[in-house]
Amino acid sequence: MHYIVFDLEWNQSKTGLEKETKEIPFEIIEIGAVKLDEEFHLEDKFQRFIKPQIYRELHEVTRNLIHINMEELESGRAFPLVMKEFLDWCGEDYIFCTWGPIDLTELQRNMKFYYMEPLADGPIKFYDVQKLFSIGYEDKKTRRALEHAVDFLQIEKDIPFHRAFSDAYYTAKVLAKIEAPVLRNYSFDVFVAPKSKKEEIRIAFDNYMKHITREFNDKQELFADREIMNVKCYICRKNIKRKIRWFTLNSKHYYSVGYCDVHGYVKAKIRIKKSENNKIYGVKTLKFISEDEMKVLKEREGKIKH
Repeated sequence: MHYIVFDLEWNQSKTGLEKETKEIPFEIIEIGAVKLDEEFHLEDKFQRFIKPQIYRELHEVTRNLIHINMEELESGRAFPLVMKEFLDWCGEDYIFCTWGPIDLTELQRNMKFYYMEPLADGPIKFYDVQKLFSIGYEDKKTRRALEHAVDFLQIEKDIPFHRAFSDAYYTAKVLAKIEAPVLRNYSFDVFVAPKSKKEEIRIAFDNYMKHITREFNDKQELFADREIMNVKCYICRKNIKRKIRWFTLNSKHYYSVGYCDVHGYVKAKIRIKKSENNKIYGVKTLKFISEDEMKVLKEREGKIKH
């Protein structure tokens, strides 16, 4: 099995000069990647420019950040050709690794624009190295810039940042420093949401459980699913006493709390997300919390009622 650590650079419409194409707000202009073996040793490198087809002027943020000009990009090849070459280079047995959660989604959005098949028929398990760094070395919540992680881990900075290949290279260096237990914390890209109950993702981590639901036509249909709306102790696997019924603060995040006689309070949270098919799906998490944390949620629920 290989680790494919990749990074993308993309361009977007220039305000007042080009109209944004809704289906592809970010056009990929460079793919950079490194291939690592199971011991995190470098095996191969990949870097390609992509000739722009949609946004023919470089956005000032893109130009200033990555120090590239349109003449260089014109030497590249069309996205479908580069993408095919990239996937052939990846091989067959690998897991994607990125700095942050966005790149796999934007990669597949560009693929969809060119009528290419998505990378998978459902959510893709991958490593978000930015999250892993926070879990392994910080507070599990803060998300740092790549250069901060490189400095923190005292990794030699031997090539410039802010290009697709160099950022993939440094992400790979950070990944190699992550301790094995932390690598249990997979992420999932949900560009393609589950279509059936059988395809739903249910996975337990060290201190919480995640459930990615199938697509629904609307929230009411999702809320009618008893399994999704039940609050269980994910250790006992039993329904538990409800202490706080489902409530919301913004119509996107819904909360509930139950109590397990053995393991304590369990906070349930459902985030409502829109799928690429203009349907919705839920990301449900279950996590043990303290009595004080439960009381804070109770106060928030009470304010909504009154």
